[in-house]
Amino acid sequence: MDRTTLAVAGFLAIAAGLSLLGVLPRLAWFPQWLVALVGLGSAAVAVNEVLGKPAFFLRWSVIRMGLGARNLLKNWQVGDGREQKVADFVESNARAGDVDHAIQLIDEFGYRQSFLMNVGDEKGEILDAALRRSGAKRVLELGAYVGYSALRIARQLPSDGHVYSVEFSAANAALARRIIEHAGMGDRSTIVVGHLGDGGKTLEYLREKCGFAPGTLDFVFLDHDKNAYLSDLLLLLDRGWLHPGSVVVADNVRFPGAPEYRAYMKEQEGGRWQTREHESHVEYQSLVPDLVLDSTLIG
Repeated sequence: MDRTTLAVAGFLAIAAGLSLLGVLPRLAWFPQWLVALVGLGSAAVAVNEVLGKPAFFLRWSVIRMGLGARNLLKNWQVGDGREQKVADFVESNARAGDVDHAIQLIDEFGYRQSFLMNVGDEKGEILDAALRRSGAKRVLELGAYVGYSALRIARQLPSDGHVYSVEFSAANAALARRIIEHAGMGDRSTIVVGHLGDGGKTLEYLREKCGFAPGTLDFVFLDHDKNAYLSDLLLLLDRGWLHPGSVVVADNVRFPGAPEYRAYMKEQEGGRWQTREHESHVEYQSLVPDLVLDSTLIG
């Protein structure tokens, strides 16, 4: 929260308190319970920000994200400019060509400035470990957001490796490209605007322009629309692009949740897939639990 917003929250809390005490005139058409609610809420948000944002749901950036849910579900941007701000922050402060520094600064932005919807540092280590174990060269990411996970993936790849990130939002794709280029990972990363459920358009692009063919896809990272996790995985299987030993990592399986995907992996355990479930937390906080699934295709 910036100083202006913090001042507004403090002012609302004080004004509400004075109104309840009768120091300020009460508005007859404004219910007193609502005055109290605004006052307590504003005070709680302000105190949480001053104390370093320990309470996840009291972070102003999280509240703004909830208020902008309609825009978020439509455009995959919160609507308050945080995606643009993090790109500007990285370009202004990260050392050019230093992928580690860019990742560090995005994490810093997510903790200290505005909550971000990327995998984050804690779950990012799970992703890193899965990539190292798989020895992947060709990776497909569904959901680039601002390019954070693409950076984590690209730095784990060998010199001839490549990550292809499919992003629904053209605006996010442009920001992701900026960040990735600044971090020096442009030669290992391609951002594709689209989604796999568009009637085959994006799948055909990946086949024709990116060289996707049967048995060529080593690793998939799912971090997009949770309702599309299972259907998109089945599309990839139908195309035959995965091979025995291919790894699929899925974020946010517990929160906000991908129950159909998790049920599928449980049903297929020991048959078509072998899955590890990693207990973790929603990005950039330690109170709300989350689950990351790490699945290997058996055959």
